[in-house]
Amino acid sequence: MVKAIDTAAFRAAMEEKKTLVVDFWAEWCGPCRMLAPVMEQLSDELAGKAEFVKIDVDDNPDLAREYSIMSIPCVMVFKGGALAGKNVGFVPKSAMKDFIEQNI
Repeated sequence: MVKAIDTAAFRAAMEEKKTLVVDFWAEWCGPCRMLAPVMEQLSDELAGKAEFVKIDVDDNPDLAREYSIMSIPCVMVFKGGALAGKNVGFVPKSAMKDFIEQNI
């Protein structure tokens, strides 16, 4: 399951150095809505390897600025408190799974 979190929860997870797969999205974004079920499926398939979360860029603009997010959807993988990989835009499930597996 992909859990919706805010800036405070993101910062707490980063302090714990969790492996995070973060989907930066917005409600109005068509490609974001297309990616959402893909991320849900992958969160089930890769359960235990990473924590899957989503952050609404409209509700958390500070994080969007901090990570220079100019286009969404933007999926970032954080490992050990550091950015390990970034994917911008919608991609098919197989490509997203490969991206995540390479970075977790």
